[in-house]
Amino acid sequence: MLIIGIAGGTGSGKTTVARSVIERLGTNDVTFISQDNYYKDHPHLSMAERESLNYDHPLVFDNELLIADLKQLRNGQSVQAPVYDFTVHARSKTESVGLRPNPIVILEGLHVLSDERLRELLDIKVFVDTDPDVRILRRVLRDIEERGRTIQSIHHQYLTSVKPMHEAFIEPSKKYADIIIPEGGENQIGIELLTTLTEKYARNGGELPDGITGRS
Repeated sequence: MLIIGIAGGTGSGKTTVARSVIERLGTNDVTFISQDNYYKDHPHLSMAERESLNYDHPLVFDNELLIADLKQLRNGQSVQAPVYDFTVHARSKTESVGLRPNPIVILEGLHVLSDERLRELLDIKVFVDTDPDVRILRRVLRDIEERGRTIQSIHHQYLTSVKPMHEAFIEPSKKYADIIIPEGGENQIGIELLTTLTEKYARNGGELPDGITGRS
């Protein structure tokens, strides 16, 4: 099993890169995992208290569960990943995502490279590096259209948590990347490179091409 980790700031195009690679591979033998589904659940907190949490800090993710699920997949076992409902800031009580132990797993998220324990499970580590102005505009559109946020709440969150957390944790994690893809989904050459590496892995029977060190 090849596990590819794709990290980057909010709105950088991580999901677009992941989906583009899957589309180019033209195969159903790829499992896609979003770290966003692994936000910690806080059922004991009120809605107001959940809204005030810093959702851009690495400790807000349940990496213990994510790591356990990745290990289970690598052992050939299917898992049921949680689904996080951003409109109420809680895990869904009725939905989950079935993940199969396919030959290729692509994990994307803000802090995929921030946690050493998580990095140790990744065979190829990717960082999507996109201009901050582009990233914030994408986040504004996403939070309004998909998460029911107001422009005022987005502005406050960006200044108090998104920007500081990016500078403190996400940007420094770039040093762990094997591949850096500038401008995310707009960088067709970078996407083709990652796709080619993945295809070579499949053809080589599980061996990474020369020059890619894999897990560290």
